[in-house]
Amino acid sequence: MELTIKPEAARLYKEEMNLEDEEYLRLFVRIGGVGSGGYSIGVSKEKPEAGAYTLQAKGIFFFVNPQDQWYLDGMTISYDKTIDLLEFENPKIYDVTNPK
Repeated sequence: MELTIKPEAARLYKEEMNLEDEEYLRLFVRIGGVGSGGYSIGVSKEKPEAGAYTLQAKGIFFFVNPQDQWYLDGMTISYDKTIDLLEFENPKIYDVTNPK
C-alpha cells in the first residue's frame, strides 16, 4: 500500500476539520460522489482497524482500513489553492471516479 498526501492537502484537512496533532482521520471509498456517478474519498474522525495503512502528515495520522486499500493504493492527494480544490490522482486507476 502506498499513499501520498501532499502537505497543503493535509493542512486543509486539519484546518477544515478542526483536527489537533496526533488525531486520526480515516480515508475510505465512498460510492456516489457529487457529480461523479462513481467513487470518491470519504473522511471520518475515528481510530484505525487492525491492518490499516497509516501515515502522518502535518501532525495528523491518516489511515486506510484494509477494505478500502484497493482504491487508495498508489493515490496522491494534493490541493490546488488557485482553484480551492483537492485533487486525487492514482496512476493505477485510469478514472478514479469510475474505476474498472
